[in-house]
Amino acid sequence: MRVKRRGNTTVLDHFRQSGSLKCLYPRVTGHTMQAVLVNTAGGVTGGDQFCTTVTTAPETDLTLTTQACERAYRAQSGEVGEICTRLGVAPRATLNWLPQETLLFDGCAVSRQLTVDLAEGARFLMVEPMIFGRAAMGENLTNCTFSDRIEIRRGGAPLYLDAMRLTGDVRAHLARPFIANGAGAMASVVLVCNSAEAHLDPVRHLLPETAGASLLQPDVLVLRMLAEDSYALRQSLIPILTRLSGGPLPRCWMI
Repeated sequence: MRVKRRGNTTVLDHFRQSGSLKCLYPRVTGHTMQAVLVNTAGGVTGGDQFCTTVTTAPETDLTLTTQACERAYRAQSGEVGEICTRLGVAPRATLNWLPQETLLFDGCAVSRQLTVDLAEGARFLMVEPMIFGRAAMGENLTNCTFSDRIEIRRGGAPLYLDAMRLTGDVRAHLARPFIANGAGAMASVVLVCNSAEAHLDPVRHLLPETAGASLLQPDVLVLRMLAEDSYALRQSLIPILTRLSGGPLPRCWMI
């Protein structure tokens, strides 16, 4: 997907899709553009490969989200599902990467990578929420493989790097006091913009005790949050994302 500016609005410049990964474009008011990724396969399992590449032109405003939670289902032995997302943000452009939760099921095997290339003067907001099994259904992750890597570069130089790998009995690992103390959900948030420092104190007032926010640089705000379950995670996360994005979240977040 590639977007460009036409007058005061952001419009589609180039688009191609194939397989079970589709994209919808809700009607929105104002100069921004929204795109909703839809996995019509219903989830990810071993052997699946999903790749999304998005680039923006200068002075565009794009919000990317997903229709619902992405479900990582049980995989066959030796097979891994792959999710690769590449985002390029031009000077004076805004891109909000706001996918809904990734839900891990017992027996899943997923490798995920998010790579973001920012130009100088680009504004970028991202969230990556995760759910470690459905607590209300009594699900426990006792045999999982999940690897995740987030890399953000600006002007070609590394700006933010976060990598995580979970294997085996994830429930026991997360139960350790200095790991997650039994948390069932987690979210990472990164904001890159000139006003990031001004958001720090207001965001900290919105955080639960199981979260923290700090500045990597005056214009780079990073937040990590743990929660008991997906409901508690959303209760804290939605007000923060609404503030950092400067407006209401995509409607599919509220359904």
